[in-house]
Amino acid sequence: MRIRIGLLLLAMLASGCDQVQPPEKGFAGLGDQAATFNPVVPGRVFSFPADHGAHEGFRIEWWYVTANLKDDQGREFGAQWTLFRSALSAVPQTCGWSNQTIWLGHAAVTSATVHHAAQRYARGGVGQAGVSLNPFNAWIDDWSLSSQASADNPLADVRLSARDKGFSYELRLTSTLPLVLQGVKGFSQKSEQGQASYYYSQPFFQASGTLEIDGKTFQVNGPAWLDREWSSQPLTANQTGWDWFSLHLAGGEQLMLYRMRQKDGEPYITGTWIDAQGQTQLLSSRDIHLTPQETATVAGRKMPIRWSISIPEKHVDITLTALNPNAWMDLRIAYWEGPVRLSGSHAGQGYLEMTGY
Repeated sequence: MRIRIGLLLLAMLASGCDQVQPPEKGFAGLGDQAATFNPVVPGRVFSFPADHGAHEGFRIEWWYVTANLKDDQGREFGAQWTLFRSALSAVPQTCGWSNQTIWLGHAAVTSATVHHAAQRYARGGVGQAGVSLNPFNAWIDDWSLSSQASADNPLADVRLSARDKGFSYELRLTSTLPLVLQGVKGFSQKSEQGQASYYYSQPFFQASGTLEIDGKTFQVNGPAWLDREWSSQPLTANQTGWDWFSLHLAGGEQLMLYRMRQKDGEPYITGTWIDAQGQTQLLSSRDIHLTPQETATVAGRKMPIRWSISIPEKHVDITLTALNPNAWMDLRIAYWEGPVRLSGSHAGQGYLEMTGY
């Protein structure tokens, strides 16, 4: 899925950060109807490279990268980079200050002992943030995700950069494997009532470059994952938060899972099994056993930092442990996101995001 904390931030920005907020309908008001925006319906035919760009007419959208990195001494790190687009109006956008788009960025780095996070805000139409094609470039201020490849396959080779007080990174991401459509041919359902997004990923990136934390620079490499998603009403009024997993298994397989928690009833659980060649299989709650095993007090609240995941059909029985339990995104709207280690039937690494706790 990759329903992200950006949804909460974007909903807040769209309604005016300094105004008194009305009672929420679902998490962050994202269960509200969005009748003036385009609906997400099954059967969309994706078109690349065009779908790497922005999708006017839809309310929310993001470009999201996470990377599990190591240096030559085996020290582990995580890097996160995100650009969110929020449309205040469904009408076509204009240049200049009359533009009705809000952009925001998140970036973070994590080690076993340190976690730094930063955010950026921008108004559309004035060149401070945006997404362009030919060449592909997604940016906010001096943070960027930019193609170094041909125009017909821009995600084959991209450069990723961000910096803030206490950290920076410059990474090259490359892949020769195809993009992955999540859900049913890119239609990713979020609830039994049919809320959904359009969703594709590049889970096969290999990253290399430099990462700096508190004045120390490390040469790093490892797997990375890009998520692309857009929607207009992705949640129901009953959904309170989510737990999202992107996992790189040592055998070359990839696994995406999410659990949408609800005020009443069982959580909505689904995922995608991706084999080493990029072929996918949709997973339902009947296929997945996902259980928190251990909690820690993080920023004054109990957070699951150790999980078990069992998928009997795939002979998967693994335990996930946070690299740094204190990977708390202490931003205007706070949440948990950081790298995890895998053990059990499969070794590997990945990323976990938890919201709404």
